[in-house]
Amino acid sequence: MAALSLSRKKNASRNAAVERKNLITVCRFSVKTLIDRSCFETIDDSAPEFLNFASILEQILSHRLKGQLTWFGYESPRSFWDYIRVACSKVSHSCICSIENMENVSSSRAKGRAWIRVALMEKRLSEYITSALRDYKTTRRFYDDGAIVLGEEANMLAGMLLGLNAIDFSFCLKGEGLDGSYPAVIDYTPYLKFTQSSDSISSDEEELRTLGSSGSESSTPENIGPSFIMDENTWYNKCKRVEQKYRLALEQKGYLEELVRLREGQLSDSVTQNKLLLQRIKDTELNHKLEKEQLEYIIVELQDQLKSFHRFGHLSADASLSQISFDPGHSQDGSAKHDSSRLSGGKEDTPSLLGLCGSLTSVASYKSLTSLKSSECLASPTTEMTSPGLTPS
Repeated sequence: MAALSLSRKKNASRNAAVERKNLITVCRFSVKTLIDRSCFETIDDSAPEFLNFASILEQILSHRLKGQLTWFGYESPRSFWDYIRVACSKVSHSCICSIENMENVSSSRAKGRAWIRVALMEKRLSEYITSALRDYKTTRRFYDDGAIVLGEEANMLAGMLLGLNAIDFSFCLKGEGLDGSYPAVIDYTPYLKFTQSSDSISSDEEELRTLGSSGSESSTPENIGPSFIMDENTWYNKCKRVEQKYRLALEQKGYLEELVRLREGQLSDSVTQNKLLLQRIKDTELNHKLEKEQLEYIIVELQDQLKSFHRFGHLSADASLSQISFDPGHSQDGSAKHDSSRLSGGKEDTPSLLGLCGSLTSVASYKSLTSLKSSECLASPTTEMTSPGLTPS
């Protein structure tokens, strides 16, 4: 068991060393591509070379970064900006305070990405990294053993970044590149391209042709001669070179297949999120439609209630006016005057007029207009004259 644990530790340390070396190598390639690109155009957020460089630098500064311990003993993730903010606080005329006070940048990762862009525009990225690495106490406090910033690769990193001072960068600090919600992904595809001369291609083809036809040619006795007899070392070297090239092509094929699988996974996640967003939009539209129908129904009900209220108020006002105009005192005076006018003029009141006057004296008969046509509201002249309210004085 002890030997197994020791071998595991050796494998882990070897893998960590390979990871550090690969990151530094890829960073050197990215700096070279940036310098080559700057000879033709200005570098901004739209340049894929810069996006790849920013992702590489972010992973280098985040390599084996310690988490932050909470009050409950849990370790929460931390961004490299927390280290840069403390380690570069003593740099004169630094941009740390201005980035810390930016309103449109809230997360720690977004502030770190903004710092990379501002430092490149100031042509002081190498100075910031060098100053941070000199503060070994702070660096040791933020990083675990085996980190790039704690090894010999850190000095190489500061020297590589010095060549970026010759490039004029132009960035906008309000774009999607500052969004701290997505991780930094390195694209290794541009660094897999390699050129091969025609001489090496012809030599490879010749080696493959020789290896393929060696068995058939050696079996014929007429082809055996001093010019075709090769020693064992030459055959071994040729086979070794072909095997190395085959392994290299196989590794590149495996990487490209892994990259395709990664892109397919990202595409499937995007399709799933798109479906969820479309379903959420449909549900929202349906809820808005139901709320609109409910509001329209409530408005119609309120309009009906308002119309009935106005009608009831109008009828109440008319009923009060009818009661005031047809009270007993007024009716007696009116009947006396009417009798005197009838006596003087010789005109008679018709039964329908008397029935109308009788129906207006009550609110219930006033509300129903059909009572005006009924025979109950019509009275004869003899009954009208004998009624108490219409008795002549």
